[in-house]
Amino acid sequence: MGLFSKKKNANYISGKEARRISKENRKITDEIEKQRKRKHIPEEEYITKMKDDNNVVEFDNVQTYFFTDVGVSKAVDGVSFNVPKGKTVGIVGESGCGKSVTSLSLMQLVQRPQGQTVGGEIRFQADGKCYNIAKTPSSVMQSLRGNQISMIFQEPMTSLNPVFRIGDQVDEVIQLHNPSMTKEQVKARTIEMLQLVGIANCEGVYKMYPHELSGGMRQRICIAIGLACDPKLIIADEPTTALDVTIQAQILDLLRGLKDRINSSIMLITHDLGVIAEMADYVVVMYAGRVVEQGTVQDIFTNPSHPYTIGLMNSKPVVGKEIDRLYSIPGKVPNPINMPNYCYFKDRCEMCVKQCSGPYPKEIQLSPTHVVSCYRYADQKKKEVK
Repeated sequence: MGLFSKKKNANYISGKEARRISKENRKITDEIEKQRKRKHIPEEEYITKMKDDNNVVEFDNVQTYFFTDVGVSKAVDGVSFNVPKGKTVGIVGESGCGKSVTSLSLMQLVQRPQGQTVGGEIRFQADGKCYNIAKTPSSVMQSLRGNQISMIFQEPMTSLNPVFRIGDQVDEVIQLHNPSMTKEQVKARTIEMLQLVGIANCEGVYKMYPHELSGGMRQRICIAIGLACDPKLIIADEPTTALDVTIQAQILDLLRGLKDRINSSIMLITHDLGVIAEMADYVVVMYAGRVVEQGTVQDIFTNPSHPYTIGLMNSKPVVGKEIDRLYSIPGKVPNPINMPNYCYFKDRCEMCVKQCSGPYPKEIQLSPTHVVSCYRYADQKKKEVK
C-alpha cells in the first residue's frame, strides 16, 4: 500500500496545483492571442528576408508549445532545418517526436489557444516576399494556405468531408483562391486535376462521395486538392500509412512526378525509412521535439551517427537476412512536459559517454551537409576547430 502511494504521488497533480497551472497558462495564451488578433498589423512585423534564396522554407529555432492543465508540453523545442527549392526533405522519427506539429506550425493549424508557436522564425518565400509564418496574421495566411503551401493529410477518410461530393470538395479550393474563375472553368480545372493524379473515370468520380472510393482513390483525391493551385511547397504527412504496398508505390511515384511537373518542393513526414530512401534528397531525424541529426540521404543511410538514428536503421527488416527477432530501441519517449536537462535520448541510449550527463549537446558538423547533436563527436569538433 505504501509503495502504491509513493508511485501515485510521483505522477499525481492535485486539483489546486492544476488550477494554478491552468490560470498561469491562460494568462500566457490570452496575451499571445491578443497580439495575434490585432487588426491592421503592419507588414514590417511579419515580412522578413531569407538567409538563403535557394530555400523555399527555413525553420529557425522554432518552438511550439501546448499549454495544458498539467504543464507546458514542449512538442517542438528549437527545431532548425531548411527545405531547398525543388527538393524533397524527409522528416523521420517515432510517434510523438514532433514531426506533424512542426508541419502544422508552418500551416498555422496548431490547435489554438492551447497550442502556440512561441519562439523562432519560419521563413517562407512566396510571390517575391518572405513571410515569417510565426507572426503572419490569419487573414494573410489564408491566401498562402492551400495556394502557396498545401498539406496532404495522413488519413484521407477523415480529411475528406463525408457529406459532400468529391467534385464540390476540389472545386472549393480552386474557387477560394481563384475568385475570377467561372463555375465551368473551376469544374474543368477539377477534372484536369483528377486526371493528373491518375483517376480514369473523372466525370464519374466527380459526382461520387468519399465512402464510394477505395483508400488509394481517396488519397489521390487528397493529393488533387493539395496540388490544385500549384503550390510551391507540398507537406505530405504520412501519405501512404493506410495503404497497401502496391498502392503506396503508385502514390509515391505520383508525388515524385507531380513535384517535378509543377516545380515544387516536398516536406515528407513518415515513419518508413524505405520511403525516405526512395523519395528524399535530405533527411531530418527528430526525437522528443528536437532535431538530433540531419544531412543528405546518402549521409544518413551510409553514415548514421546519432545513436537514435542507428537504432532506427537497426530496427528495419533487411531483405534476404534471416533473424529471430527485429531490434527495438529500449525504453520510451520522455514526458514532454518535464524534459530532463541533458540529452533526451540518454535514458534509452546504449552508447553513452561521460559527457552525456551534461547539458543538451550542441550541433556538431561532421561534414558540410551532415550535422548531429551527440557528445560522442565532441572530440572530433575540437580537432576540426584546431
